[in-house]
Amino acid sequence: MKQLNLYTGATVILRGRQETVCVVDVGLCPTNRIQMNRGVRNNLRIRLGDIVSIEGCQDVKDGERIHVLPVDDTVHGITGNLLEVYLKPYFVSKPYRPVHKGDVFIVRAAMHAVEFKVIETEPSPYCIVTPNTAIHCGDSPIKREEEEISLNEIGYDDIGGVRKQLAQIKEMVELSLINPQLFKIIEVKLPRRILLYGPPGTGKTLIA
Repeated sequence: MKQLNLYTGATVILRGRQETVCVVDVGLCPTNRIQMNRGVRNNLRIRLGDIVSIEGCQDVKDGERIHVLPVDDTVHGITGNLLEVYLKPYFVSKPYRPVHKGDVFIVRAAMHAVEFKVIETEPSPYCIVTPNTAIHCGDSPIKREEEEISLNEIGYDDIGGVRKQLAQIKEMVELSLINPQLFKIIEVKLPRRILLYGPPGTGKTLIA
């Protein structure tokens, strides 16, 4: 934490397969390790033992508004006002929580645990929810199946033993998307397709 100039209560950006924002909470943790709960791991699309990057973020803006939707199978049988019973107490109990578009968080109240997904934030893609932030909760819950599909998306880290090959593929694909003018400068045509070959079971389909 000293090397990163972080302290208790600091806002940080975590990056795995996805990105999220969190608040630092000091705890006993070995060097070069980070502890996070299951919800944060799910938002990052990572598993225990995966590699993540952490970066201090001092410029997180206060939110004008956020839009969230509940996950359908967590609101069965609930008739109360989700905004008044769940969301407002959640953000009041711990003010100045950071949220990131696409994140899912759990609110426990009235003997139920309801999951909400952040659909939009203003400013985007993340902000701090303050007492002045307008919280909008939609009436149409998102389906659990849709969220499970996104959690089970395959990433580069799911494929082992081909680090060198993955680096070459990422270089070809990402460089052509991020900096296409470079190919014009060096007078090389942009790659249009990649041919993967190798024995069965080596991860060609996963990479594709």
